[in-house]
Amino acid sequence: MMEGVYFYLTLSGLLTIFLWFPYIIARLFAWGLPGLLHSYPENPPELPAWAQRSQRAHLNMVETLPALLAVIIPALALAPSTLSNTLACWMQVFFYARVTHAVVFTLAIPYLRTPTYHGFMDCNRNDSGAHLAHNVTAGLTLLI
Repeated sequence: MMEGVYFYLTLSGLLTIFLWFPYIIARLFAWGLPGLLHSYPENPPELPAWAQRSQRAHLNMVETLPALLAVIIPALALAPSTLSNTLACWMQVFFYARVTHAVVFTLAIPYLRTPTYHGFMDCNRNDSGAHLAHNVTAGLTLLI
């Protein structure tokens, strides 16, 4: 079931790339092609609020993905094969939570941004997450 982990990890990487498009297209329309190609104009026109939120959602994903990789890579190496389904499940939850967060944040849908951001983090409260954390911690302790 490791294929599920790799599949959703790949989708998360692609999501990180595709989250870049909306605000770049907004810059193209706001700044024009010469302004976009000139890097950053001195006094650029302000982007629409949705584009600014889209950029922040992209930056948030750029910051979150390395933290996820720091957990997933050792887990893939150290977790017993019985936990591969759990890892695949967490990767699936992470991916769909991040897609939902990007949409909710960009569209400024009230009251849903924080729950969608914490969607993955709250999954660690069940027993499978606790076992996974214990196994990864024990494995890392052995390596040190």
